[in-house]
Amino acid sequence: MVHHTMSTSTTSASRASSRISSMSSLSWSRFAKVAAIVGTLAGCGSVPLDEPVPHTPSPTAPTPAAVITLPPVPAPPMEAPVAGAPLLQGKSRWHPVAWSELPGFDDDALHEAWNAWLRSCERPLPAFASLCPQVRQLSIAGPAEQREWMRRHLQPYRVEPLQGPAEGLLTAYYEPLLEASREPSARHTVPLYRPPASLASRKPWYSRQEIDTLPEAKAQLRGREIAFLADPLDALVLQIQGSGRVRVTERDGSQRLVRLAYAGSNEHPYRSVGGWLLQQGAVRDASWPGIKAWVRDNPHRLQEMLWSNPRTVFFREEPLGDLDAAFGPRGAQGVALTPGRSIAVDKESIPYGTPVWLASNGPLLKLQRLVLAQDTGSAIVGALRADYFAGWGAEAGELAGRLKQPLRMWVLWPK
Repeated sequence: MVHHTMSTSTTSASRASSRISSMSSLSWSRFAKVAAIVGTLAGCGSVPLDEPVPHTPSPTAPTPAAVITLPPVPAPPMEAPVAGAPLLQGKSRWHPVAWSELPGFDDDALHEAWNAWLRSCERPLPAFASLCPQVRQLSIAGPAEQREWMRRHLQPYRVEPLQGPAEGLLTAYYEPLLEASREPSARHTVPLYRPPASLASRKPWYSRQEIDTLPEAKAQLRGREIAFLADPLDALVLQIQGSGRVRVTERDGSQRLVRLAYAGSNEHPYRSVGGWLLQQGAVRDASWPGIKAWVRDNPHRLQEMLWSNPRTVFFREEPLGDLDAAFGPRGAQGVALTPGRSIAVDKESIPYGTPVWLASNGPLLKLQRLVLAQDTGSAIVGALRADYFAGWGAEAGELAGRLKQPLRMWVLWPK
């Protein structure tokens, strides 16, 4: 899912936890049920950016004999220092470290992360493909067994940039939950479009302002409307996030919950409307709640603000079944995102499907947990940069609109 980060600043940007105790409860009871379903379905001298291996369906239910039972191994009182040269990976440098360096490793609820890991095993990197059968088997194991297996098979590496400070930035993104109408009305006037037929032949395509004002741009989008929203800010949020859940009122009056997934863009650069407001001296608070407050006070300048971001996004409609509804949209790895356990990364620094230990301590939340690198975004650039998938709905949106805090990361790579 190509998205833009929700946090706004003077820096240009482009594509759900749980607050973390409260948001980790972002319907974790539903995820526990899904875990039971998914669980049953389910050394390197260099670190190449491999292409994912095509998914081979696993047996519907492992037999008892397939379950890994590891003999108890007493942990040493102290880990010896880890020797070895750092590994260069794109824009990052990976330093091998001891497991004891990972803050909170012994306390994480690993079964939550296992859902995301099972998803990555649908399209694993070659380096992880041989481990995926064991990952599937361990989905019904206890946390102690899962931790011991990770220590045996994976090596932690501290991620550092090639240049600059060793402290990164964590933001968050989410799936908006919106109301829409299949037909335009006096209230629902803001269209969401499928990609136009001419999108590939004109690069960049028409800008946001040109789409709103030029007859030829409007003509090429006629008949491409998926649904209509009541609020242009909701449409902007949906385009920034790259995907959303939409409750559509059909022509016969019935309602249906669908997902609108990213299907392309006009390929103009993303410009933060919050950054534009800061440059204008219009706001001090460029968070999303601050932007909405400014719009309420300045409705006559709404169009000017929207046009400051020339980029627009097109969508495709996807059904939302019960199992789909418990996960997010598909990320750039091609697998469904898991709230609180999926992150977007710079793929030049961390390959898709890599398990990552994430640590961030800020005013909004404290995170020390296992996550999977499964997505990317044009604002997610650099070795120590992550966008945290917060889920869907108002609470996730509040976190995504405000989260901006320091970050440390460790990749967990096969030995």
